[in-house]
Amino acid sequence: MSKEPVAVVGVGQTKHVAARRDVSIAGLVREAALRALTDAELTWADIDAVVIGKAPDFFEGVMMPELYLADALGAVGKPMLRVHTAGSVGGSTALVATQLVAGRVHGTVLTLAFEKQSESNAMWGLSLPIPFQQPLLAGAGGFFAPHVRAYMRRTGAPDTVGSLVAYKDRRNALKNPYAHLHEHDITLEKVQASPMLWDPIRYSETCPSSDGACAMVLTDRAGAARSPRPPAWVHGGAMRSEPTLFAGKDCVSPRAGKDCAADVYRQAGIADPRRDIDAVEMYVPFSWYEPMWLENLGFADEGEGWKLTESGVTELDGDLPVNMSGGVLSTNPIGASGMIRFAEAALQVRGLAGEHQVEGARRALGHAYGGGSQFFAMWLVGAEPPSS
Repeated sequence: MSKEPVAVVGVGQTKHVAARRDVSIAGLVREAALRALTDAELTWADIDAVVIGKAPDFFEGVMMPELYLADALGAVGKPMLRVHTAGSVGGSTALVATQLVAGRVHGTVLTLAFEKQSESNAMWGLSLPIPFQQPLLAGAGGFFAPHVRAYMRRTGAPDTVGSLVAYKDRRNALKNPYAHLHEHDITLEKVQASPMLWDPIRYSETCPSSDGACAMVLTDRAGAARSPRPPAWVHGGAMRSEPTLFAGKDCVSPRAGKDCAADVYRQAGIADPRRDIDAVEMYVPFSWYEPMWLENLGFADEGEGWKLTESGVTELDGDLPVNMSGGVLSTNPIGASGMIRFAEAALQVRGLAGEHQVEGARRALGHAYGGGSQFFAMWLVGAEPPSS
């Protein structure tokens, strides 16, 4: 039996900030959900099921928060499903919701992801003591910095590339009213003069800690026909995972990421991603991951990703815009960060991205990864429904 085409007809985000002390977690998720419903011009009664995701429970110290959030999300008496795949969870959550519509289990699904980092300490939440993980008590930056250094050694990339990415994404964020960081006085020189945290990663080349939530309304062909605004159609979506550590793992360009991208491109009929995709929202928590993922996702040959960044191809007005919204470098509510990438890709092909809209965007990729580069989730959305 063929799959039901799936469309995004509603997108909602909170304003992402360091601390939303005016709302509880329930208030935060409800705010994003209501904005998505408003965009779709639907009510709670139109939603058949809810799929929610977040990063590890120990970030906020609230175990199984989905149980008490059912009220806030209008899910009383409706099916509700929780997804957890570390930092990639926002993307994985959207893909699970997509499958429920594609499989004709439900006609219209609300999917949502969130994080309230002000009520947690992600640095220590990511630094579990042995025997629960390897003895690297240094948070995410301490874990990923050696992989960045390995990329630089492997490719010969100059040490200025990371600062170019950060400077670009922070300028893009100025055009996005929902972005956490709005650094109006940002300059390339300020990025390059910021303190070194985990060599070669500087302070301004890292993501902030944000409170925030993101929601989407996914629906079938009949629901899309009733949409008051242009839908974004899901042309392909995939998840892959691999262990954090194993003999032969390529931490610079994980196999699971390559396989995930290849699966999405196969489903969407993408022969040449560099040519066929108009815009990319990529999960870049540390600036050097832009050139690294450009290679991992097939936009550049191995060793060539940094050259695309350096040449300006990934600028908002470049040939392949990357992180038009400002990306994870400007907004990072961890559990929601992946879904924001997916939602921003949908906004681009709907033509509703506001000041950071890529003119004429018809196909966009949303990308998320998490854990120790072991979870990957991606989707490709288009302005037109899939042909098959």
